Amino acid sequence: MLWLQGVTLAWMLVELGVSVFAAVTARSPAMMAFGSDSLVELLSAVVVLLQWIPRIPISERMAHRVSAVLLFVLSFVVGLTGFAALVVRLQPETSRSGIGITIAALIAMPVLASFKRREARLSKNAALAADAVQSATCAYLALVTLAGLAMNAVFHMPWFDSLAALLAIPILIKEGRLAWRGRGCGCC
Repeated sequence: MLWLQGVTLAWMLVELGVSVFAAVTARSPAMMAFGSDSLVELLSAVVVLLQWIPRIPISERMAHRVSAVLLFVLSFVVGLTGFAALVVRLQPETSRSGIGITIAALIAMPVLASFKRREARLSKNAALAADAVQSATCAYLALVTLAGLAMNAVFHMPWFDSLAALLAIPILIKEGRLAWRGRGCGCC
């Protein structure tokens, strides 16, 4: 299981770096939302790893609660970013690096979520199951983000970038509620 979290940490660092670069250079709310999710997932993976450090005892319940709070914070950040971009009529540019990293995430994250879900079942680790939800959510956000970036790139509809960010909020809130109750979603 430690190798799985190591892979997650490495991937999330790359995803976070590319996403923030793409968000800043293209002024893209959708990429900023996606990058924010990468940061939340990075933190979630760290929480799972902390369970195995003897001096830092974290219960599975606490890990679930941290995961839920991170999802709620993410939904707030995504909503604020997307809404503000619509209000100020932000004109994001096409982001090839953003399109590339979201395509990569669409491939990698469902696989990673599947491995985590399987390992969580075998080890009966609820924190890892919650982390699998984070990975599945990342794939969903990658799809929504890619749609926003593609619509802007192909049809020159900059407002769709912000709309894509806002479309992610319902699933983030739903997954946050499930994590708070100690349950995972059916999507991972």
